[in-house]
Amino acid sequence: MTKDKVLIFDTTLRDGEQSPGATMTHDEKLEIAELLDEMGVDIIEAGFPIASEGDFRAVSEIAERAKNAVICGLARANYKDIDRCWEAVKHAKAPRIHTFIGTSPLHRAIPNLNQDEMAERIHDTVTHARNLCDNVQWSPMDATRTEEDYLCRTVEIAIKAGATTINIPDTVGYTAPIESADLIRMLINKVPGADEVIFATHCHNDLGMATANSLAAVEGGARQIECTINGLGERAGNTALEEVVMALKVRGDIMPYTTGIDTRKIMNISRRVATVSGFHVQFNKAIVGKNAFAHESGIHQDGMLKNSETFEIMRPEDVGLAGTSLPLGKHSGRAALRAKLSELGFDLADNQLNDVFVRFKDLADRKKEVYDDDLMALVYQNDSGDDRLKLKWLRVVCGTEGPQTAEMVMTIDGKDVNTSATGDGPVDATFNAVKALFPHGARLQLYQVSAVTEGTDAQATVSVRMEEEGRIATGQSADTDTVVASAKAYINALNRLLVRREQSEPGYDVKGVSYKDSA
Repeated sequence: MTKDKVLIFDTTLRDGEQSPGATMTHDEKLEIAELLDEMGVDIIEAGFPIASEGDFRAVSEIAERAKNAVICGLARANYKDIDRCWEAVKHAKAPRIHTFIGTSPLHRAIPNLNQDEMAERIHDTVTHARNLCDNVQWSPMDATRTEEDYLCRTVEIAIKAGATTINIPDTVGYTAPIESADLIRMLINKVPGADEVIFATHCHNDLGMATANSLAAVEGGARQIECTINGLGERAGNTALEEVVMALKVRGDIMPYTTGIDTRKIMNISRRVATVSGFHVQFNKAIVGKNAFAHESGIHQDGMLKNSETFEIMRPEDVGLAGTSLPLGKHSGRAALRAKLSELGFDLADNQLNDVFVRFKDLADRKKEVYDDDLMALVYQNDSGDDRLKLKWLRVVCGTEGPQTAEMVMTIDGKDVNTSATGDGPVDATFNAVKALFPHGARLQLYQVSAVTEGTDAQATVSVRMEEEGRIATGQSADTDTVVASAKAYINALNRLLVRREQSEPGYDVKGVSYKDSA
């Protein structure tokens, strides 16, 4: 690699998926990995193979399928983790083992190791990883709160043991940009052999400085940024891929570094990750938020009409947005729908297009104009023809006094069943009806409604997150009727829980791996 190239290391499928409440199915992980590979991500951290059989299978299959990216798995500093990681990634075109241990005083106390004992552990485990794989990344967890002399000592040990990438994590989002740059610069200048490895930065956003800290680290000499789509991650999240990539692209005048990312694919993968994780993107989120390219102020609108550069420092097209939103209607045909979806970045097979077309026509009959965001909501609806539970019919009776009533017909394992239930509001009555027809012990953790487009006929996107015996599943659906969307999202989450219940196997669950075990 050239000195002005910055590698993008995406950990959406590992650190991102460890966010409390975030969860992805096996197929969704494969899909996100494929999108990351296609957009030009250099390294994909596909998971934590020792965490569960499900994680191991996902990492293994991603490794076998990847066409371009290095596929990386995470492993703690012990032989069992490292061996399991290697088993998962070894069939990749370009595999990597990422092993780590906490080096700060607080984190050294967790395994109860003194400095010398930890140094020996680092030497032995990195050596073991390098004997298996010629691409080894090592991370001193909580590096930004580790004593400078000891951090230098451990980095030197890891380099001598064979690490090819040294990642410096700001695990708790504690550092500031000037410190981030100085830390990388200090390690490069003081540690013997530092010029033979790539230094990386992994920043969390607890103080809202993850992007700034990552870019500062690049100024200090780091040439790999660890990040996630939409900034997904533990607590306040990780560095957002879209932010650092577009910052480098837009401000190349002061940051003369390049990445291999096809930025036109950013918006598509951002929306897909939001859908499968159940974590919606805030409207004013940089780059990918709904309002990132919206202008309501009269002064702003006047300036945009005269020259878009007046209030926009990048083009919507650069991140995968259409320059204008041209609505379709009920008279539009398949060809127009396919062309619009292609413009939005979707290349659907004929059967997928037919499925979306049916839902599009149904929506167009209820809505005067169908906008770009409406179409994307239709594409991302995750109802499956194989679902055991399906909503067939729903009627809700509301009044100003007394409980609301929901009358429902559901198809369960191919058989229609019906009931009537009451509740404190239409959604509560609807959920009670579902529970009456399909009794379960799952607990509702999250219920969230957002409008896809404006107007009284706007589609509502409803997200539901449910938990059952440690298993977490999200469901999402969109409809012009908020109650119908709520019912479908609730049923979709139940279907996912049923799949997870059936596929449960012994071993760690990734949600059970404590934060102290992750970089």
